[in-house]
Amino acid sequence: QVQLVESGGGLVQPGGSLRLSCVMNGPKLDRYHLGWFRQAPGKEREGVAAITNREDNTYYGDFVKGRFTISRDNAKNTVYLQMNSLKPEDTAVYYCAADPIPSHIAGAGQRVDYWGQGTQVTVSS
Repeated sequence: QVQLVESGGGLVQPGGSLRLSCVMNGPKLDRYHLGWFRQAPGKEREGVAAITNREDNTYYGDFVKGRFTISRDNAKNTVYLQMNSLKPEDTAVYYCAADPIPSHIAGAGQRVDYWGQGTQVTVSS
């Protein structure tokens, strides 16, 4: 059974940074392609970043514009999202996701098999 547990969210001022972590409990992480998604109040879920299982490809939402970096440590069964230059519009609940099929991590994640419980990120002065 796959369990994803996020951490690292919180309150940060505009221009600040946060690093989100997501640990996978269960099977080995290297079987899965991984992504981060977010959902703000009143808005639809959107893809933030994704990384293939062998770290050979990464993808980012257009709104990221070089501010965020996704990475993974398969030995630690952990995926990270480093977020810099945060803006108030980045405020949302952030979810990590895992799926053995890479195309499922694309878009808004409608076909993703496994989700974490979410961690709140609030960007405000």
